[in-house]
Amino acid sequence: MNNKHSKIEVLAPCGDYDILIAAVHAGADACYIGGNSFGARAYATNFDEETIKQAVTYAHLHGVKVYLTVNTLLKQEELPALYEYIQPFYEIGGDALIIQDLGVFSYVREQFPDIAIHCSTQMNITSRYGAEFMKQQGATRVVTAREMSLAEIRAIKEHVDIEVETFVHGAMCFCYSGKCLMSSFAGGRSGNRGRCAQPCRLTYSANGISEKYLLSPKDMCTIEAVPDILDAGVYSLKIEGRMKTALYVATVARTYRKAIDDYLESPKKYEENMEWYRDQISNCTYRQFTTGFFY
Repeated sequence: MNNKHSKIEVLAPCGDYDILIAAVHAGADACYIGGNSFGARAYATNFDEETIKQAVTYAHLHGVKVYLTVNTLLKQEELPALYEYIQPFYEIGGDALIIQDLGVFSYVREQFPDIAIHCSTQMNITSRYGAEFMKQQGATRVVTAREMSLAEIRAIKEHVDIEVETFVHGAMCFCYSGKCLMSSFAGGRSGNRGRCAQPCRLTYSANGISEKYLLSPKDMCTIEAVPDILDAGVYSLKIEGRMKTALYVATVARTYRKAIDDYLESPKKYEENMEWYRDQISNCTYRQFTTGFFY
């Protein structure tokens, strides 16, 4: 079930080529992938130049878009390598780049002026003013910071003519989007360089004796908030998980695609199928859920 004509996009995370195939056949409208450099998931399998080309070709044959992550902070001496990283994706007709670094944003606008740019959640856009500024710079889409409420997201759509993409499912960082330095300080592995060691997921001693998960957040799940998300003007519903399995990605993408389609067809049908949505999602993860900061 591939909803090419839907106005609402389900965006799936793909850590390798096999996962991309699974996501396409599960009904994802777009996939985001990372190459061997400049992505926020350095320890995922990721895509080399050849599999990037294969991924874009395969996805486009099925009417699915592909976005490439360039969502880390760069060093000046890495700019020549950045060009070589983007060029194959650009030449094969990749649909957009997801960017965090404002310097990278400026560089891409200069070197690849006709490719779409999505402002990564790590760019930490938290209001209509940030969205408006990035639109003026040439961005086509903003990925809202995960700590934004639906009311704040709605304000973007009411005041700025730009596509809005929002995380709706998956792991949540402990800190503000793009601002966490815990892994960098604790072990020299910066999240803003794609190498987060996830120290917030570890247990810590609460009283000198027992160890508890003091920092680890629940996973986001907004299957019951789909109507409110759509009402807020969100165009792309983004699933987290480039380190997850093909089964997980396909299951979650298929479930959100069906929930959206059911709601757009009939709110009553959406409500009647809620138990099925919940069962599908709960069967592919062991973590507890939250709706994050939406409310």
